[in-house]
Amino acid sequence: MTTRRTDHMAAAVSPFAQALETAAGAAALSPSSHNCQPWGLGRATSTTARRAAADLTGADADEYLVLALDRERELTALAAHAVEMEVSCGVYWQILLRTLAAQGWTTAAVRVLDGDADPGAAGLPGGGRPFGAGWPTAWTPLCVVALRPGPLSGERPADLHESALARRTHRGPYGREPVAPGLLRDLEEPATPGATAHPVHLRHLTERRDLRAFAAFVARHAGRDFGHRAAWRETHSFVRRDTADATARGDGFTLEQLFGPMSRPRRAAMRLALAPTTMHLLGKVGYHRVLAAGLADVVRRTPAVVTMGFAGQAPTRAEQLEGGARLADYWWRATRHGLSLHPISIVLQHDDLRGRLERELSLPGRTFFVSRVGVAGSPAPRSHRRADAAVHVSF
Repeated sequence: MTTRRTDHMAAAVSPFAQALETAAGAAALSPSSHNCQPWGLGRATSTTARRAAADLTGADADEYLVLALDRERELTALAAHAVEMEVSCGVYWQILLRTLAAQGWTTAAVRVLDGDADPGAAGLPGGGRPFGAGWPTAWTPLCVVALRPGPLSGERPADLHESALARRTHRGPYGREPVAPGLLRDLEEPATPGATAHPVHLRHLTERRDLRAFAAFVARHAGRDFGHRAAWRETHSFVRRDTADATARGDGFTLEQLFGPMSRPRRAAMRLALAPTTMHLLGKVGYHRVLAAGLADVVRRTPAVVTMGFAGQAPTRAEQLEGGARLADYWWRATRHGLSLHPISIVLQHDDLRGRLERELSLPGRTFFVSRVGVAGSPAPRSHRRADAAVHVSF
């Protein structure tokens, strides 16, 4: 009887190459700051790489994967971007592992690598290049996982991919009807209770006074990022000329994704106004405050805002990756319930503003995510993905 169950389980597990292709396809649809897609994925196949992965995880497993931060794709203009990049990688990692688990590839062991390690030493004990010559020099490894065949998680890979595909960052207006309290309570619960060593503080703002206070904060302070020359120059580098340009580059966002449908003359005017040199000049007459007021008006008419925070003010790499995992599960479930999200990261990207927001709204810990939540009035365009978004490197 036991043998038959084992044989049945083994037969149900997808071959790893096939499972990885499916999982990477879903994970490639993950959200990231500026849609910069800063992650890299490696599969240990050489003797050197597999030995290093086994030593790091302490597990003799069938397969090993390594999550990396691609330093050629990360945002660097502000210190807060370092956290955003690792949280973005954590979102990708969670979707990847969840889709692998749905195909019978379970996690045997995980090792999060030291966030303070020198990237030139590959972030690994012993320095040098312990993963061998095939490891990309621009990648900083963040986490190693050992995988073995096991029971299916019970989710359908096709459903997971469909939810990832349906997920949108929707910056347009949302319906004013309140989000059902029971639904918000469900979203506040972790997808897998007790599975995380580093809980995330999650809070929904739904009271009128809290929403007004947050909108007022956005109106007062969101202009800081528009007026910060280095930060805006980096942001503007991800604004794509049109859909064809976004498709060709496979990242960033179009003006329509930022501001909704617009005529050709208005698009030309906005392109000129948002150019870094023009923005700097217009900032002298308060144009950044006009943009902040427009964002605040959208926030003010939103039925709910979600905030997520780490327990402490100096999160470890493990906490940042788990914060990304919590965000991935939340966004995924919200999408399945027909809800859209619109992150308001601009109020978190300067430490003094983030601290002030935490005090004014009594938010615990270090807030790393703030977003509008609601039912969008119209479909949002899908974010573009680079041609190699679902590709992994064998090393």
